[in-house]
Amino acid sequence: MTVTIYSQASCSSSRKALKWLKENEIPFKEKRITSQPLTLAEFKEILSMTEDGTDEIIATNSNDYKNLNLDIEQLSIQELYEVIQEHPRMLRSPILIDEKRIQVGYNEMDIRRFIPRKVRAFELHAMQRLAQES
Repeated sequence: MTVTIYSQASCSSSRKALKWLKENEIPFKEKRITSQPLTLAEFKEILSMTEDGTDEIIATNSNDYKNLNLDIEQLSIQELYEVIQEHPRMLRSPILIDEKRIQVGYNEMDIRRFIPRKVRAFELHAMQRLAQES
């Protein structure tokens, strides 16, 4: 299972997520959205995996978003996609996805969901043994 990480070079959260993926030996492919724009299929895949739709992936505090003064709710998917093509920094980053999961932003605890279940179970048993020995 390979994780796709949509990142921005200038984003410290993207750098943290990339470092974490490497340290935990999680197979991944990186796409820098500022130099490699999302395809429409990628954008739709990301949106389909969110629980809150555009609210989850749009960086409403970004300068691009503020300067555009858009009502995103009034845009079609195609129109929003075109705006993001022109202003990729409107997307929160990083965005990590695999076949089953999505994570927007970097959170040290939440990113662990990308560790395979067998590895997480092994780590849990090891910690429980250590706790019992103490």
